Amino acid sequence: MFESLQDGLRDAFKSISGRAKLTESNMRDGLKMVENALLEADVSYTVVQDFMKQVSQRALGEKVLGSLSPDQQLVGIVNEELLSLLGKGEEGIRLKPGTNVLMMCGLQGSGKTTTCGKLTQLLKRQNLKCMLVAADLQRPAAIQQLHVLGDQLGVPVYSEPGEKDPVSVCRNAVAKAKQDEIEVVILDTAGRLAIDQELMDQLVLIDKRVQPDQVFLVVDGMTGQDAVNSAAAFNEALTLDGVIMTKLDGDARGGALLSVRHVTGVPLKFIGTGEQMDALEPFRPDGMASRILGMGDVVALVDEAQKLIDTKEREALEQKMASGQFTLDDFRDQIDKIARPGLMQKMMGLLPGGAQLKDAMNQVDTGQETRRLIGMIDSMTAVERKNPKVIDISRRKRIAAGAGVQPQQVNELIKQFEMMKPMFTSMAQPGSMKEKMAMVQEMQQQMANPGRTMKTKKGTGKRLSASDKKKQKKEREKMLRDRLRKKKKNR
Repeated sequence: MFESLQDGLRDAFKSISGRAKLTESNMRDGLKMVENALLEADVSYTVVQDFMKQVSQRALGEKVLGSLSPDQQLVGIVNEELLSLLGKGEEGIRLKPGTNVLMMCGLQGSGKTTTCGKLTQLLKRQNLKCMLVAADLQRPAAIQQLHVLGDQLGVPVYSEPGEKDPVSVCRNAVAKAKQDEIEVVILDTAGRLAIDQELMDQLVLIDKRVQPDQVFLVVDGMTGQDAVNSAAAFNEALTLDGVIMTKLDGDARGGALLSVRHVTGVPLKFIGTGEQMDALEPFRPDGMASRILGMGDVVALVDEAQKLIDTKEREALEQKMASGQFTLDDFRDQIDKIARPGLMQKMMGLLPGGAQLKDAMNQVDTGQETRRLIGMIDSMTAVERKNPKVIDISRRKRIAAGAGVQPQQVNELIKQFEMMKPMFTSMAQPGSMKEKMAMVQEMQQQMANPGRTMKTKKGTGKRLSASDKKKQKKEREKMLRDRLRKKKKNR
């Protein structure tokens, strides 16, 4: 997602970095590279022109040109203008008490029916009762596909085989949902290969007769500006409440996402990032701007990590980590969970500066590397997995022979585990996840807005002795314990 745009912007920022003297001419060269990066990412030409007008006015000011870090100043300006372009964060779905009716529309092939399933999965995670409605009476097997999704998700699917009127199906479905006290009804309406009057007339009629609470348009992000044009046409006919953009994982450009809000005025609500049912994310402009600038998205990363294990399993693991009982068995389980194809690369892409790590990982066979790590752990005894400190030279040779690796690689695995164990343990402490997220987000904001002030250490004017350093460390640890204790009492 956004790989080509990230590379283009990175080159633009590098072009003005490290200059002995920055002039208006140098800056204009950098701005031209930003403009080219946006155009190559298939961002609408009018959007690029408006965007660059705002960026140029600010970037060519005396404050930036006279700055000690003009490249970072430019990053900050681009970040702020991206946020303005993407719009403020808006609640994905506004739900009222009782039955809520959501109407989904879009062209054939946009991923509309699959998105209905993904949205249902997301709402189920919020303990909401949902119903899917098969109102696509045009596409062969559309009703069957929705029933398969319903069975997979464990939610009812309303359909009327043989019925030709989608309005009747939708009205009957809503009546049934109210009777069964269903909280969210999702109407999967018909699409076409292209926008035509018959399609629009049908959707307008459903909108008028059924009166859904919210209307969402599903567009294929891989179609570029065609997605933007579709959004404009559908919004003119229906007055959309939001856009859901799919298949962003398959498009390295992502220009449609940057264009749709500016061109249509319709907010983006969700983005589809994969084929799995859980690959639907609420759209957050700040997180998306950070991703585009290669600064990651920590909130999305945490959410992705939490999907790997259920609540009970996570609580048990946190207890073990908090008590210092995190073993190589637990480490193996976590490695195995993130070994799903493409998941590691995705999570790396969400880390600040993770684009380079992601590129590096693409150069190696991560599946093979995972199997190698798991093989070494499986070659250990239960005692060794619980306490790696007992692994001496002879044990290391035996483990290596069993896993088909060199003894040095076993040693590297143990070192890696010992380095990561304190991090896992601290992450399990009350409130520590929030603190770490806040810390990383602060770093992200500082990178994007270098003018912001952060708390910094004041120099003492002298080097500290080893004993003084030890004393300071103890004081910091005591302060941290006191803070955590206070938080527990306030809960």
